[in-house]
Amino acid sequence: MTQIALPKKTPVKAAIAGWTGTMLEYYDFAVYGTSAALVLNVLFFSPELPQGVSVLLAMVTFAVGYFVRPLGSLILGPMGDRFGRKFVMLVTLFGIGGCTFLVGCLPTYSQVGALAPILLILLRVIQGLCLSGEQPSSITMSLEHAPESRRGFLTSFTTLGASSGTLLTLLVFIPISAMPSEQLLTWGWRLPFWFSAVVVVVAYFIRRHLSEPPAFIETQSVKVNIAPLHQAVRYHWRAIVRIVFCALVAGVSYMMQTYSVAFGTTGYKLDKPSFLLMQAVASIVALAITPLSGFLVDKLGRRTMFLAGAIGAGVTMAPYLWSVTTGNWALMYPLAIINYSLFYSMVNAAWPSFFAEMFPSRVRVSGLAIGTQIGFALSGALGPVLSTALAGPDLRGWVGPSVVALGFMLCAVISALTAKETRKYTLKEVDELQQTEREKDAVTAATAIPTRAAAGLATD
Repeated sequence: MTQIALPKKTPVKAAIAGWTGTMLEYYDFAVYGTSAALVLNVLFFSPELPQGVSVLLAMVTFAVGYFVRPLGSLILGPMGDRFGRKFVMLVTLFGIGGCTFLVGCLPTYSQVGALAPILLILLRVIQGLCLSGEQPSSITMSLEHAPESRRGFLTSFTTLGASSGTLLTLLVFIPISAMPSEQLLTWGWRLPFWFSAVVVVVAYFIRRHLSEPPAFIETQSVKVNIAPLHQAVRYHWRAIVRIVFCALVAGVSYMMQTYSVAFGTTGYKLDKPSFLLMQAVASIVALAITPLSGFLVDKLGRRTMFLAGAIGAGVTMAPYLWSVTTGNWALMYPLAIINYSLFYSMVNAAWPSFFAEMFPSRVRVSGLAIGTQIGFALSGALGPVLSTALAGPDLRGWVGPSVVALGFMLCAVISALTAKETRKYTLKEVDELQQTEREKDAVTAATAIPTRAAAGLATD
């Protein structure tokens, strides 16, 4: 009888690899979002525009990177299921990091006029395409390398990179935002973008020696003549739609990290370094709460933790934004920590295993990529833009943006309630649970002889 020689699981290495990639993704996200709120609105658009309009246009360029992510998911998701999780993780690493670096090299509006925002949008499009495959492939890698009883905990390290990337951005931006205006607007703003090269190099050396998970090797040992994208869309469209609506809760995080910076520093003229320091403190606290929440995901359930975090994050956005209007730092700090560090960390810890376990191994990256990237595109594009528009031309309204956050929360909660809890199942049992008999029959009918790659791994 032929057996497949499977590699050993390396959960720690997989978790670190996922963490560094997501840290780069959120470093890019936070660098661009913070820059859009503080300097890009000044540097890349006509100085004749009203301040509120230029901030809105900067947020639109931010949103462009999210609009193209669904397209990227249709390309990189199936590549992750066909060519490997590691392959996509390396492609996205260099794509995201390279574009971030190049943004720091762009000429400004005063130098090349309207060409400046065009080049900025072009890089955001390429970046958005690459971003679509980073988290789905990293989460799947961590999930399939993890011990059965610690899947929620290990996959939470991928989204722990979100807090790490945000914190890294703020630590870089706090001294830069305190620079004299002339230096900041000439060369200082470029430094955070160039710093991404350091993160890329570190992440590459971690990922280059990472092995594909045993579940992927085993799945690829038998050739099935059904494209992963076709299988995911045909048999798992309900799960994809569910994830789209669940992923809208990310809009609360985007509002916290991008819109609220413009709201506080432009609308209410709060001190920029002090505002960024507050967000840095919230990110530091999140670094401790996210893995703790990941531990609880394995104990209490993926759906339970996701629902608790989503409800809390949506409800507490209104008091947080209101506190910004008071200018009272003693009030703003605890509310920022409650909203982002506590409740959104619960969401961040729960959704990787919650979403990924809605699919069998053969289409896991495809299904996860399509669902999350459509949801993240909608929330990432609409959250900051709608909030900025509803805040008024002077960026001083807080009620409208709060309603946007509540809307995202309600969509996520209602959708999550339709999902199955998979905490008690092994991954093999998840594969069985998430496939209908019709899908199993179709896969069996399309099964061919083992691939040559698998034959090379086989031993008698």
